[in-house]
Amino acid sequence: MGRAGRRAISERLAGLRARLKADLVVVNAENSSGGRGATAGHAQLLLDSGADCLTLGDHAFDQKDMMPFIDKEPRIVRPLNFARDAPGRGATIISDARGRKALITQALGQVFMSRPYDDPFSALDGVLRAHPPGGMVQAILVDIHAEATSEKMAMGHYCDGRASLVVGTHTHVPTADAQILPRGTAYLSDAGMCGDYDSVIGMEKTEPMRRFITGMPRDRFTPADGEATLSGVLVETDDRTGMAKAIHPVRDGGRLAQTHPA
Repeated sequence: MGRAGRRAISERLAGLRARLKADLVVVNAENSSGGRGATAGHAQLLLDSGADCLTLGDHAFDQKDMMPFIDKEPRIVRPLNFARDAPGRGATIISDARGRKALITQALGQVFMSRPYDDPFSALDGVLRAHPPGGMVQAILVDIHAEATSEKMAMGHYCDGRASLVVGTHTHVPTADAQILPRGTAYLSDAGMCGDYDSVIGMEKTEPMRRFITGMPRDRFTPADGEATLSGVLVETDDRTGMAKAIHPVRDGGRLAQTHPA
């Protein structure tokens, strides 16, 4: 989320990755440029900082230079069900340092979202059918970018046994429901933002509070720029089955890490 989130990734991701012994890192870049999408330059910064793959979201193409950039960069994933003619790809396969392959895919929810996107369940079904766990890929990550926790939970159960991890993004607030579902899929309703939590979902507090209290806007929303908490989730998977063996929320630095250390 904004400059604070980019700074957290660029300054701390490499060290955190080494400490956690993470083989593959996926970063949701949806709000990395002023809170609305990602510029090509900021996306490249996140990749250069140690991200193996970036996912986007409903603001995927708010920054216009992302449209030509995503066609050239296979490590960036936009939502499968964004639009029929959208550039880029809704799923990609990334290899780790040992040659193991992971499928990364993303879908947008429909409930309480800005416009009626195509059905995310049927969109993901085709991709998951083509990549059964333990087959061509050793792990499968599904990013469900959605507002409603009920829709995210339904997606978790829909993908249970067919994905290594279903993780929610979009609401900027980390949830406390990390679990392994009955058929072996790790699940978390929202990983939370990498950003300044002394804020209103990453924005400086004054203007959002004014709008809630008075119902009237005065200024633009501006991303908060204090020390960021790097929020996320760590999952250990079984290479043979593709299912999860363990799931742990991650909170590094900033306000959240004071009570929820990594």
